[in-house]
Amino acid sequence: MITRMETLADRTYRAVRDAIAAGELRQGEKVTERGLAERFAVSPTPVREAIRRLEQDGLIERTGPRTVVVATMGDGAVQELAEVEIALRGLVARFAARHASPGRLDELDAILDEADDLLIVVQKRHADAQPVDRHVNRLLDTMARFNDAVNTCAGNPVLVRLLEQTRVFSRDERRTRLLEHVATNDRFGLDRYAGHRELVAALRAGDAARAEAIVIDDARGGLAELLSS
Repeated sequence: MITRMETLADRTYRAVRDAIAAGELRQGEKVTERGLAERFAVSPTPVREAIRRLEQDGLIERTGPRTVVVATMGDGAVQELAEVEIALRGLVARFAARHASPGRLDELDAILDEADDLLIVVQKRHADAQPVDRHVNRLLDTMARFNDAVNTCAGNPVLVRLLEQTRVFSRDERRTRLLEHVATNDRFGLDRYAGHRELVAALRAGDAARAEAIVIDDARGGLAELLSS
C-alpha cells in the first residue's frame, strides 16, 4: 500500500509540474488541494505530497492551509530559464545533425516550402491592409510542425521532454505574443527566418556544431524579442 501511494504521489507531482511548465496552470494562479485532486482524479493525500515537493522546487507558494498559488518568477529567474531553454534547443539540433534520416530532412524542406508560400500571402495581405490572422495562424502551425519535426530528428525523447518542461512560454502564450507583434509589424522575425533553411543544410551535412549555433542564435533572438514585449 505504501509503495502504491508513493507511486501515485510521484505521478501527481509530475502531472502538476508539467501543467505549470505547459502554462496550463499560470503564474499567480490560485489552486487548492481539492481542486487539484479533482483535476487529476486523485485523492487529496497524493496532492498534498505533490504540493510539498513543488514548494521545495519553488514552483508554488502557500497562501493558506489548503491554498497555494503558482509561483511568479522574477526577471532574473526568467532570464536563467531562457538560457536553459536556449541551450537545450541547441542540443536538440546537435542530436538532429547526428541522427536525421534523408527522409526526415526532405520532410523539413517540404514544411519550409509550405511556410514560404504562406509568408508570401501574409505579406501581400498586410500590404493590402487585409486581415492576416487566419493566415498567420496557419504559418505558425506550419513552423510548429517544423520545430516538432526537428525534435523528432534528434531521436532523443528524454531531451525533448526536458525542453518542453523548461520553456519560458507555453505554446499558447508564445503564439499570443507572436500574433501581437505580427499585427503591427509584418517584418517581425524575418531577419531570422532564413536560418531555418541554413539549419536544414547543416543537418544534411551532419554538421552538429553549425546546427547548434544556428538554433542557439535563433532561439536567443526570438526569446529576447518576446521577453521585451
